[in-house]
Amino acid sequence: MTTSPTTEPTLHTVNAHLAVDDGRRALEWYPEALGARLVGEPTIMDDGRVGHAELALGDSVFMLADEWPELDLVGPRARGGASVSLYLRVPDADAAVARAVERGAELERPVDDAPHGRNGVIKDPFGHRWMVVTPTVEPAASPRRLRRGDVGYVSLWVPDVERAAAFYQAVLGWRYQAGSTEQGRRVEGLSQPVGLWGGREHRTLFTCFAVDDVGSAVRRIRDAGGRAEEPHREPYGLLATCEDDQGLPFAVFEPVGDATAPGSPGNGEISYLTFEVPDSARFRAFFGAVLGWEFVRGTVEDGWEARIGNEQVRYMVGMHGGHERSAVVPMYAVDDIDVAVANVRAAGGTATDPERRSYGTSSYCTDDQGSAFYLGRH
Repeated sequence: MTTSPTTEPTLHTVNAHLAVDDGRRALEWYPEALGARLVGEPTIMDDGRVGHAELALGDSVFMLADEWPELDLVGPRARGGASVSLYLRVPDADAAVARAVERGAELERPVDDAPHGRNGVIKDPFGHRWMVVTPTVEPAASPRRLRRGDVGYVSLWVPDVERAAAFYQAVLGWRYQAGSTEQGRRVEGLSQPVGLWGGREHRTLFTCFAVDDVGSAVRRIRDAGGRAEEPHREPYGLLATCEDDQGLPFAVFEPVGDATAPGSPGNGEISYLTFEVPDSARFRAFFGAVLGWEFVRGTVEDGWEARIGNEQVRYMVGMHGGHERSAVVPMYAVDDIDVAVANVRAAGGTATDPERRSYGTSSYCTDDQGSAFYLGRH
């Protein structure tokens, strides 16, 4: 699927590289027992040993290879036991440990409560020691103010606003208020400001980015090869409607008051945005100059994740190159993805069967007017 979200797991500053005494079995066991996912194709040597493989767990990647005694690279069992514990965060430590033990792991310490979270310890069939932890839930953090480059508002552009309102009400449970014009709707009851805008053949999610100074942002947009209208005043701040150098419409605005960035998405809310663009290098150059975004390479080909410094953009933003026309594809969080997929199909849209991925379970969909989106269950 060329349009999959790009927040794939990645290598961090410190990463594990495991030596195992049966590489082919390990490539099956870690996905079955711990929910890992193979990243790319493993390297198989001429003698049949696994020379290198990468597996994703959560937001991280670990590597493994068969033992190489000739290089003094052997697993824990050959050395008399594990000398390192691998720390694995999971939503449900009890279930994760039980599944691993059922598939052949040795239970070293049963799951129990501890100050830092509920945890247990297992030893996998290859001798590696895993501390499986569900961290203690921290008190909710105070809402964070919008930063330059954060997404402050989105509007789903559709040809027929009435059809779109009916479709997303059936699928996501959206409710609406009238907008400022006949073609506009405001979605009620979300923690995120979301709207619908009809009469648009360019099917995309129109995004409005926070900036410190709209006038300066307009100059940066024009200097970078984009188009920007003169700023005008809206109830939520000074705003300019714009287009990047590849035809993607967007807006920049100066937030008023204590505008805050969206927090963790609830059912029916946006959890991720994928910017599909013809040329990823041009996109990165343009939005780096305009919004100060930095980009981290994803694990899908020509996929990138947008950052503000060391932090993610709010909403979470990824980008994927090689598309015929620029568009923004949202992912909506749902509590029950099977029910949501059935609702999409019943409402006249299309949906792939839910597929388990590193970031959760997702389905690629289109609504009954051809607008693309994802459903995601985390």
